[in-house]
Amino acid sequence: MADSSDSVSVDMDTYSPRGKEHLVKTSYGLVSVAVYGEPDKPALVTYPDLALNYMSCFQGLFYCPEAYSLLLHNFCIYHISPPGHELGAATVASDVPVLSTNDLADQVAEVLNFF
Repeated sequence: MADSSDSVSVDMDTYSPRGKEHLVKTSYGLVSVAVYGEPDKPALVTYPDLALNYMSCFQGLFYCPEAYSLLLHNFCIYHISPPGHELGAATVASDVPVLSTNDLADQVAEVLNFF
């Protein structure tokens, strides 16, 4: 049986699944970033898996009130969406060049420098 030193207090009243959406201009185009929490806290950066956005990739973690509350108390969360993967994104035209992995990494670095 666990004693009280093994428990964590969670403030459930601060649970809010809404962040502030930003469009960040990079040398590779605009990138959608959802920011949750206070920018003076350490950054926790997410980048979804192939063909997903932050909602579909991380929903299980960030919609768990206990986990979300603990994360928000300790971090400012930056959900970076790959180009064309942001919520409500239009279909990407076939003539738009596909970014390489290095291009995507450079784009993330530009986003982090913005914030």
